[in-house]
Amino acid sequence: MIRLTIADIAGITGGALHDVPDPSARLTAFGTCYVSAVRPGGLYVAVPGSSRNGHARAGEAIAAGAVCVLATRPVGVPAVVVPDVARALELLARHVLARTRPTVVAVTGSVGKTTTKDLLAQVLARHDTTRATWGNLNSPTGLCLSVLSTDETTRHLVLEIGAHGPGSVGRLASLVSPRVGIVLNVGSAHLGTFGTREALAETKSELVRALGPDGVAVLNADDPRVAAMARRTPGRTLTFGTRRPADVHATGITLRAARAGFTLHTPGGSAPVALRLLGAHQVHNALAAAAAAHALGMGTGDIAAALSAAEPTASGRLRILQRPDGVTIVDDAYNASAESVRAGIDALVAYAAGRRTVAVLGRMLDLGEWSAAAHTDVGRHVGAAGVQVLVPVGEGDDITALTDAARNGPTPPRIEPVPDPDALLALLDTLLVAGDVVLLKASHEVGLSRAAHLLHTRATR
Repeated sequence: MIRLTIADIAGITGGALHDVPDPSARLTAFGTCYVSAVRPGGLYVAVPGSSRNGHARAGEAIAAGAVCVLATRPVGVPAVVVPDVARALELLARHVLARTRPTVVAVTGSVGKTTTKDLLAQVLARHDTTRATWGNLNSPTGLCLSVLSTDETTRHLVLEIGAHGPGSVGRLASLVSPRVGIVLNVGSAHLGTFGTREALAETKSELVRALGPDGVAVLNADDPRVAAMARRTPGRTLTFGTRRPADVHATGITLRAARAGFTLHTPGGSAPVALRLLGAHQVHNALAAAAAAHALGMGTGDIAAALSAAEPTASGRLRILQRPDGVTIVDDAYNASAESVRAGIDALVAYAAGRRTVAVLGRMLDLGEWSAAAHTDVGRHVGAAGVQVLVPVGEGDDITALTDAARNGPTPPRIEPVPDPDALLALLDTLLVAGDVVLLKASHEVGLSRAAHLLHTRATR
């Protein structure tokens, strides 16, 4: 983060100082809205909300080392008080971008945003100093906090942009002015919010429409809705896909231990890639990252070497957790859509390589009227993929649709339903044996991320 004083922050945001003994005190660490993430010298952002109100924890943040708090009212500790924290964060982000002037790459899509962002950040780090969105903080608050992590040495800033409603992608893109915009896909995630894939595609296209004439739209040639966005950007386009005529494409795709290898082709040449990430679907994410890196001037050989060295970094996304008792956990529980659940199931079966497979699946949320069909689709995939044990978590029509479809598939699994994540742990304690590979997958609100952590630690104490 660039070094700003508390007085600087007040000046940039139009805020007022409260309980500040030294307005010249400097921030030397990044900002955060989580007390657990506060670092000495940082800024604590008191975000109001229905589930939490950061103002109540301002004292804890200062005790943890924060220099001051950005808040909407005095909180009894050093604070810059503003009418609107979100607006103040945007003003800070614009100020930091104007001073640091990094090349911004923005990534959006229904699935794969965080993985692609992490891959691209690792690739570009070989090229020059790179910062990226923390985890999957792709909301307006998360985007601004990620911008605040940059300093004058930052050359590349890779940002994940989520779609939170019509106009949301364009608004965030206009804030950060990306040079490169990546659109990965238009899937079923958030159909409950947008209503149709066409409406969702319209919102995703806001990213490439926000590019300048010198910008580059990196588009998935294998997704017709994304490919059609080429005619809507004022910049040039660079396509990626698993076949020609995509500008950046793969040939000779293989899968070993559920990890993909292929030959990468760009307009600059060809080179072999051996991914360390789990799942054949990672090829598209890698190609998107390769296309963006190519657009920014990296050579094909360097891109391929960096992709081959890249490690999975985000929790809850096909992370392998080994237990000393011989059970393997595949933690893919951060979020779920029909597309990502199918990909997770395929990765589970491929990685298990003959060992017993256990799929722990909860509900996929925000699917609206398509919810029953999506859960039926996933159940059919379970029943066709050869999964041996299905553990549906929860109750209701969606879980019934998933279970019935799996039961009626060509290779129906043994089904062990549980009503909630707490009951899940008790079941798995008795069900799992050495050699089992268990996948956990559901929308974040279901709570399987915590269950995956507890399932791992129960056997590692």
